[in-house]
Amino acid sequence: MSRGTVVVLTALDSEYVAVRRRLSELRVHRHERGTRFEIGTLAEISGRIVLAQVGKGNQATAVLTERAIQRFDPAAVLFVGVAGALWDSTQLGDIVVATHVYAYHGGTSEDDGLKARPRAWEAPHGLSQLATHLSRTGCWAKNLPTDRPAPRVHFGPIAAGEVVQNSRLSAEAAWIRQHYNDAIAIEMEAAGLAQAGHLNNAPVAVVRGISDFADGGKTSEADARWQPHAVDNAAAFALHLAQELITEREQPTMNDPEPSLPRGSTHNTGTGQVGIQANQVFGSTVYFGGGPPSITPADLSSELRELRSSVDRSHANGTLDDPTYKDARTQLDTATSALESTSTPEGASTFVLALKRLRGLTSDIGEIVTKIAAIIAAVNGLS
Repeated sequence: MSRGTVVVLTALDSEYVAVRRRLSELRVHRHERGTRFEIGTLAEISGRIVLAQVGKGNQATAVLTERAIQRFDPAAVLFVGVAGALWDSTQLGDIVVATHVYAYHGGTSEDDGLKARPRAWEAPHGLSQLATHLSRTGCWAKNLPTDRPAPRVHFGPIAAGEVVQNSRLSAEAAWIRQHYNDAIAIEMEAAGLAQAGHLNNAPVAVVRGISDFADGGKTSEADARWQPHAVDNAAAFALHLAQELITEREQPTMNDPEPSLPRGSTHNTGTGQVGIQANQVFGSTVYFGGGPPSITPADLSSELRELRSSVDRSHANGTLDDPTYKDARTQLDTATSALESTSTPEGASTFVLALKRLRGLTSDIGEIVTKIAAIIAAVNGLS
């Protein structure tokens, strides 16, 4: 698909529903091995959220995270759900975002006892920075109900094991205090997510709502009352994080200049390659010196028609799936509507932003990306 896609995984059905109800234009995507994903959108952004329920446990999470990364090539994979608090510094309903993930069941049994063999993964720096920024601004919580305490967002290690931890007195609890005493929450899926992200060089993040204190109260009335709140808070934060990730990929920064065509271009003659020194290549025309002397809306219209044809061909040959193709056509329509006003800053901005979103949707199709770069460079030359 595209880097304008974020995958969200959950373990429980209640977690899945909390995310799903915030999405629109949902479509089912069936993996050939049977996994069912739903693909939806968030308001006012062109990217997509891919949602799946993986069930409990690190092993299943690792397998389906790998499957989602290979199929959708997302900007990030977020795991959303509930967790138990290990210390009293977090309150019910609060959110924990993992800075590290510990697979705490690794060890070796020897005559003098069980020795820890830690496995740990650090959260990607960029994702951690963005999550921290969102927690400071509080913008993610604007649509939460006002009839309950506002949740705080905590950042720290999360311990992920293979059992439901529901005691602070058990041998398991003592093991965690001895070897992983900086962990602030405990659950059963984050290690699988982190390992799959590591093996695929894909950014992953864990966002958990605190539903209990891992102290024997998982089946209590308080847990039944607080789990829906914790799930809702985690889903709200995670989807705002996803929205910011997608938006950042649509907008350039000072350190992310618009790609330009190289001054030393190559023209394919059909019988070989000839290197030429050119200032600008637009369509099939090579310009030397100051670039194209005048680019008119008619020129851009012609290039857009060629671009649309390339998108149609990619859909016809199966390179673009139906949801991506629909979004790509929407961005082409937006660019076409803004065509006549590209001589104004507002019109040019709308035109270029639509093409950048299209570039995100088709980032793995070289022919289309090259055409988009040439058109954007030409429009920038008008200003």
